[in-house]
Amino acid sequence: MRSAITHTLIHELFDARVASAPGQAFLYTPEATLTLADLDAMVTQLAQELRADGVQPGDRVLTVAENCPEHVALILACSRVGAWSCGVNARMSRGEISGFNAKADPRVVYFTSGVSDAARQHAHDAGARSSVLPGLQRSAARPQAVAEQGELAARVAAIIFTSGTTGAPKGVLVSHAGILQFARVSAQSRELGPQDRSYAYLPMTHIFGLGTVLMASLYAGAGLVMRSKFDPADLFDALAHHSLSNLQGPPAMFSRLLGWLDQQGIAQPLAPALRYVYTGAAALDMRLKQAIEQRFGHPLHHGYGLSEYAGALCVGRLGERRDDTSAGYLVEGGELRIVNSQGQDLPSGEKGEIWMRGVGLMPGYFRDAPATAQVMRPGGWYASGDLGCQAADGALFVVGRLKEMIIRSGFNVYPGEVEVVLAAFPGVQRAAVVGRSESDGNEEIVAFVETADQMPLDMHGLQAHIAENLAPYKRPARVICVESFPMTLSGKVLKRQLLSDLVQTTPCAVLP
Repeated sequence: MRSAITHTLIHELFDARVASAPGQAFLYTPEATLTLADLDAMVTQLAQELRADGVQPGDRVLTVAENCPEHVALILACSRVGAWSCGVNARMSRGEISGFNAKADPRVVYFTSGVSDAARQHAHDAGARSSVLPGLQRSAARPQAVAEQGELAARVAAIIFTSGTTGAPKGVLVSHAGILQFARVSAQSRELGPQDRSYAYLPMTHIFGLGTVLMASLYAGAGLVMRSKFDPADLFDALAHHSLSNLQGPPAMFSRLLGWLDQQGIAQPLAPALRYVYTGAAALDMRLKQAIEQRFGHPLHHGYGLSEYAGALCVGRLGERRDDTSAGYLVEGGELRIVNSQGQDLPSGEKGEIWMRGVGLMPGYFRDAPATAQVMRPGGWYASGDLGCQAADGALFVVGRLKEMIIRSGFNVYPGEVEVVLAAFPGVQRAAVVGRSESDGNEEIVAFVETADQMPLDMHGLQAHIAENLAPYKRPARVICVESFPMTLSGKVLKRQLLSDLVQTTPCAVLP
């Protein structure tokens, strides 16, 4: 691991890497291998284009993107001119893109049309023109856009839009200091170095892809095998033949990888350089963890993070094997509390809301003071809305969302606890538990399950399994089989959509 590097702005980290090793290969795409100098030339061209279009410090540059070198160059070019990069995934609908455009009030909008049919269509809809880089198109500059001023303009590097799983998406202001701190912590937590390569399919419009993958690799001088879309066959080819040493993604990605191995009849993939496996961005169940560790031959590291804290607040220790689904330990620069409904600290082992503060904490939500005030607490603490507890050794366990907690017969029911039990039953691939209000003010517990290979479940066996492992007030009233869960692009289950679709579904069991 190289010595610590101190920079103020994210492009300064990149500039230092270019100065020290311009010929070092950094991005490996199916078409070409780009050195740091190659990428630097792209950044310089884009910075000139942004300035020519009137982009100034505090402006937003919206990018409708899928992963590609041009998107990386645009993120860094924005930093060079003092603008804020605002990435949105090109696979979103026209209406969603329009909504993010209105929220961001951008000076200009870019589209990664060279790698994305979806981005190309959005560019066509917007009447976009060519950019200085062939893989990009851009809109006409908007003179009516209002640049942010003062200290905030210089402090912010990007806007990351939340997934909207518990409400309308919000624009999280991500600071240069926060993302640089996270880059260092992420790189050091896995001893990342120039000899390493990571698979970069995770969208860099999301904090996972932007921080854990891109910025951590820049910090460490590591390389990225970059892909615009997820393809299990391509990923396993990279593991076998392209020296891939780091594999990271949400649990949904690993489920797909395991399914692909089963379809191909492969017991263990060929991965001679692999040394680090990590999952985050969503809940992890024990059976999936065990399957991943068995098939890949390495401990599955886990972490807890969110856009509002520029990435991960907790990360598992390198090489540590745990027989639980802990989300790891508090990282340097962060503070963590578990509190009750009155904001009072709870002892180890007791469940409460996760509060945090530290270097990575957001300055707030973009132009949304009420939403910011709703989550901030005295002393600069951010109330996450996530429920968790800390073990005596400091390991964090996340059990669900405060808004998703179910009140049944006067008892608190945490969906995560019920989901773990259901997912442990043979034939259940994944489970999602929600509460549905009843006329008497109580809540009915409803479980949705994905079955392995869409096979019928042994419902009598499931009923016995539930009775053995859950107290009566925690037991689902209904279990509903679905072909697949609605998911965000970052791998989170859209429970609100499951609940809204409830009236159109038929339970595969009504349990006494």
